[in-house]
Amino acid sequence: MLSFLQKIGKSLMLPIAVLPAAGLLLRLGQPDLLNIPFIAEAGNAFFGSMAIDPAHDPGATFSNLALLFAIGVAIGFAQDSNGAAALAGAIGYMVLVFTTHAINNTINMGVLGGIIAGISAGMLYNKYHDIKLPTWFAFFGGRRFIPIVTAVSAVILGLLFGYIWPYVQDGINSLAHWIIGAGAVGVAAYGFLNRLLIPLGLHHIINTLIWFDFGSFTDAKGNVFHGDITRFLHRDPKSGIFTAGFFPIMMFGLPGACLAMIVAAKKERRKKVAALLVGMALTAFVTGVTEPIEFSFMFISPFLYVVHALLTASSLAVTYTLGIHDSFSFSASLIDYLLNFGIAQKPVLLLLVGAVYFVVYFIVFYFVIKWRDLKTPGREDEEDTAEEQGGLSVDDKYMRMSAGFLEGLGGKENITNIDNCATRLRLEVRDSDAIDEQRIKRSGARGVMKTSKTSVQIIVGPDVEFAAEALKKLAAMERPHESLIEPSEKTADNDQRSADTSKTFDTHSFASPLSGTLMEITKVPDQVFSQKMMGDGFAIDPIEGKIASPFNGTVLSVFPTKHAIALKREDGLEVLIHLGIDTVHLKGEGFTVFVKEGDKVVQGQEIASMDIQAIQEKVPSIITPVVFTNLAEGQKVVLRKQGPIQRGDALFLEIQ
Repeated sequence: MLSFLQKIGKSLMLPIAVLPAAGLLLRLGQPDLLNIPFIAEAGNAFFGSMAIDPAHDPGATFSNLALLFAIGVAIGFAQDSNGAAALAGAIGYMVLVFTTHAINNTINMGVLGGIIAGISAGMLYNKYHDIKLPTWFAFFGGRRFIPIVTAVSAVILGLLFGYIWPYVQDGINSLAHWIIGAGAVGVAAYGFLNRLLIPLGLHHIINTLIWFDFGSFTDAKGNVFHGDITRFLHRDPKSGIFTAGFFPIMMFGLPGACLAMIVAAKKERRKKVAALLVGMALTAFVTGVTEPIEFSFMFISPFLYVVHALLTASSLAVTYTLGIHDSFSFSASLIDYLLNFGIAQKPVLLLLVGAVYFVVYFIVFYFVIKWRDLKTPGREDEEDTAEEQGGLSVDDKYMRMSAGFLEGLGGKENITNIDNCATRLRLEVRDSDAIDEQRIKRSGARGVMKTSKTSVQIIVGPDVEFAAEALKKLAAMERPHESLIEPSEKTADNDQRSADTSKTFDTHSFASPLSGTLMEITKVPDQVFSQKMMGDGFAIDPIEGKIASPFNGTVLSVFPTKHAIALKREDGLEVLIHLGIDTVHLKGEGFTVFVKEGDKVVQGQEIASMDIQAIQEKVPSIITPVVFTNLAEGQKVVLRKQGPIQRGDALFLEIQ
């Protein structure tokens, strides 16, 4: 159940991510800012509604925001994020709205209707996306079947909700009235749950209810808006009570916590820690992204995190009591504070409250850290600090990071599913007890949290998507990081696998993928490759930018940054071609890839190209390692020659 709820929380991130653009357009177009009506209407397109039958029933509408949630949640639930799921989500929501309205024209499911339609579409996609129908009906098989079955399911759901939703709505309204009626206690309860649910990834569920569903406001034109944020942006004077209290925390409180951790750090590490935490503090102040700070102490001291949640609750209670109303389109940051200054209530007082919370957070965090001797950044014991990288150039830090994650997770055999949200890897494993948390942390994780016997989260940061992609690519290979595992740590099962793959691969037909200078892999100017952490192989210093397939086979993966391609030969031999050193930072610039994952390739076929002249000025080296990623233990690559080689040349190496 927890895993299902986490998936909902993760899926909500996609539609929520579009709201900053909507809020920015809506506010910039207002009379108190740029006074450009069409810009305001462009932003309002996200938050507005469309009439079902304006001629006969002008009150019957469906929400554009709910439609976005239906699409986004469907994509989030679909196992491969396919567009067919998005289309099905939109269709499901529209059918659901029309069906329920035909039964009871007073029903307005709002954003929850979109979420329900999106979940249904995503789950149906996972179940039926590869369905095969009889020949006479085959055109509607596979992904084409998804919108059809989603529409049918939406009719059934519409029939069901047409009769039961009024009771659900009454329950939601009662909860909303209780929270609002509870005054400071109600908003404080929401603030506490908002922070407390972050480690579980469930905070977006309660946020969605508060931000986009609770309460209603009818503007001068008769348009009805729901949710604390939506109502605030449309000038509801009673809105902004659930969100104002986050500004003192994100802009001032957590930066104060950063200062406390800097002061509490060991003197010899204080400068290094300050460089890290000051950046986090500025990020929180300017953009409202606070998770990097929270993850720095969340797992070290759950007690301190609960204190943080209580302080957040108190901030919401204080701003409510003082009559401060303010909100945001993305997060409670300087950007949204300035944009909404003109429509907020008592915005100057909000800054004074923030200054107080800066002091409070500094004092509380410093006291608790010292009192409980917490190992916050800069206070770790020597053995707990991250591994030194031995001067590695870190050509692809995400590849190396993920290789360490894979080892710490107990190998690919222990992983059943890889997913991610905005800052965390969300993994399903067979046995969380097999996980080496310290190994994962030494590989660059900010924290590790086991949410159940079969679920674990690895906190990476805002660049988690790159780590997720690298981990998926590595996990897809047969044995991507065997050299990282010490012989004493290998299990009998791994030994058996080694025996199974110990056959000598034929290298007579293996052709060079590039033209240039052939060399031993130990000469690659990066220890990730030279020390064979990714596997044994060879390297070529290219003289031209064409890259060809060295054999007949299949494309296993193409890295998002286009700098690495993994191939698998028909006999099972796997090869990773890594174009240059430290080229991941180019983010695809200078590279062109002509194949995609799953494509069949033939020997000599051009699979990619790189602009050597443009690339070599921006990276340490264009030497290209070619790594055999699934050699058995004890097998090695022996070059028959070194020096000049032409693309397509063979008989230059042996696998012994």
